[in-house]
Amino acid sequence: KQGTAVSESTIEILANPNYPTTAADYKAYDGIMKEMEGKVTTMHNMVNTLNDLQQKIDDIVKNLEEKEGDKTLIADGKALMKKVKAWDEKMIQRKSKAYDDVENFPNKFTANYLFLINQTESAIPRVNQPNLDRKKELDAKWKTLQKEGMELLKTTIPAYNTRLCAAGIGALWEMD
Repeated sequence: KQGTAVSESTIEILANPNYPTTAADYKAYDGIMKEMEGKVTTMHNMVNTLNDLQQKIDDIVKNLEEKEGDKTLIADGKALMKKVKAWDEKMIQRKSKAYDDVENFPNKFTANYLFLINQTESAIPRVNQPNLDRKKELDAKWKTLQKEGMELLKTTIPAYNTRLCAAGIGALWEMD
């Protein structure tokens, strides 16, 4: 048949001789960048999940208020929304809508982490010590914020969810 010939060749990808970068440097850079990108994905997934749950809790509380339902569930729902909102406000800036809003509304944690990723990204793949120091600082802060977020997701919200189910109102979501 015409056009069925196969040709193979072996190539070797060499480092750019204009960069003072070793194979170990490339590997370290790739590892750090992948780690930071993975953390940002985890952060954004947690922010989105908790924001969705906050909206659902808000809807339930409004519905309970309209029907003059259980006042304890209403009060506890409002307190829970405040906790979720307080965590959310540490993570992202929702007030910033236009380019120059950053002058009026300071960046929050995820923006600072993204800024670090952008500062670390370079045509010459290596991570300088100030960026490693900043990463260590932000990773320590993320550990605390992640713990707070997981407490909301795994303990506080499920406890409220259980009380809603016991009251015959329904569930916020299917629990794992």
